[in-house]
Amino acid sequence: MIELLREVRLAPLIDVMIVTVMLWVALTWMKNTRARLAIPGMALLGVLYLLAQRLDLQVTTWIFQGFFAVFVLIIVVVFQEDLRRLLESITVWSFRREAPSPSRMVLDLIVRVSARFAQERVGALLILPGRTPLERHLQGGTYLDGRVSEELLQSIFDPRTPGHDGAILLSGDRVERFGIHLPLSTDWNAIGQGGTRHAAALGLAERSDALCIVVSEERGSISIALNGQLTELPQAEILHREVSNFLDYARPHSTRKQVKALHQRIFAKWREGCIAAALASGIWFISIPGMSEMEMERSVPVIVDNLPEGYTMVSMEPESITVTFQGRRRDFLLAGSNQFRIHIDALLVQLGRRTFQITPDLVSHPDSLRFVSANPSRVRLDIKKTGEE
Repeated sequence: MIELLREVRLAPLIDVMIVTVMLWVALTWMKNTRARLAIPGMALLGVLYLLAQRLDLQVTTWIFQGFFAVFVLIIVVVFQEDLRRLLESITVWSFRREAPSPSRMVLDLIVRVSARFAQERVGALLILPGRTPLERHLQGGTYLDGRVSEELLQSIFDPRTPGHDGAILLSGDRVERFGIHLPLSTDWNAIGQGGTRHAAALGLAERSDALCIVVSEERGSISIALNGQLTELPQAEILHREVSNFLDYARPHSTRKQVKALHQRIFAKWREGCIAAALASGIWFISIPGMSEMEMERSVPVIVDNLPEGYTMVSMEPESITVTFQGRRRDFLLAGSNQFRIHIDALLVQLGRRTFQITPDLVSHPDSLRFVSANPSRVRLDIKKTGEE
């Protein structure tokens, strides 16, 4: 271990940090998407594949290799929507795309109207876009491009109007579109007692980084859908804080705010970060230092086979041999002590042979390692015939 630590330099450290960030993003992404349901299955298949290799199960290993050959295609087909969202998020982050956000006055108006709708049991669904494009997730609706006002929102969500069942899309201080239909979520556990509006809000939150505000006409409650989660707010006042936090992410005005927002997101996912760091370190430990060639000595026990009938072994000198092997550091770490043996064929003792030269063909060891030398290079057996004093 001390030798491995001495090998650590700046480049490997940067390498591990980059892999850690990549794994952290992957784990966070899979946790917030449908892919999280497949993680235990993928992990189990990986463990079974390693066990099959370890136990030299050739047919099982061959089947797993064929499966993993098409595994990437399966991932793309099954999780194409989630992968598309991940790539869009990377693109948006790279180009620093900012979403048009409402002013503080319009924000106060949205909170006030939502509270009023909840009190009067008027259903409503409002969309605040994030930094990823939404167009491909929105269906139907009527373009309006009207300035946000309490009267406009009341008229749109009036139960007697044809567009009240749909959602409205806010763009800055304007209502860009109303009567929009959204993709519905199938996560019934998260939807709970919510209705179609809640399913639509969660469906969009699962596919984008938009914030959806839902007012339930049945229960008179206010909920928000964000990052694939649906949360009911116990008080209308909390909505103001949640929307303000969302706008800090969607509209980072300064580097300081960007760093603060990034710090908050990393701190919220610290468990995934720790797992990613452990995995990255393990991968580096196995693949980089573990790939270096080295020589290592092993004390290998001597086993006597095929002792003829009528002969008894009194003693053996020595009982173990120090054998030097060459191979990769990783293979030495993975090799078990029961894989090293020296087998002496004692059938020739009936011809008077008592000393045996240690040759490579007598030494059993993992195929990944190579025999270099043995010290001492001979084994002497003290043999007597049965009945001799």
